[in-house]
Amino acid sequence: MRYPKEVRTTKTLSVTLPPEMLTRAEQLAKKEHRTMSELVREALRQYERKNWWDEMNIYGRATALAAGVKSEEDVVKAVHAVRQKRHVRRRQAE
Repeated sequence: MRYPKEVRTTKTLSVTLPPEMLTRAEQLAKKEHRTMSELVREALRQYERKNWWDEMNIYGRATALAAGVKSEEDVVKAVHAVRQKRHVRRRQAE
């Protein structure tokens, strides 16, 4: 009888850390009742999330600049204008 090979859903990664950083990571993992793998996965998720926000911030600033939005007041005015247009369109559709 042949048994199917196990399908592995993870891969092993070898990481080198300075001794002090490794000690802090081990202490943190122990404190949070996590494995080192879980700690590293969470660190990567946080890193990805921060990069995404940084990219969105750059995009948003460029878009705002192109639209002439320079202050919070400009944002409020733009939102109000869009909502006013929607309101007018809905009233016309009735």
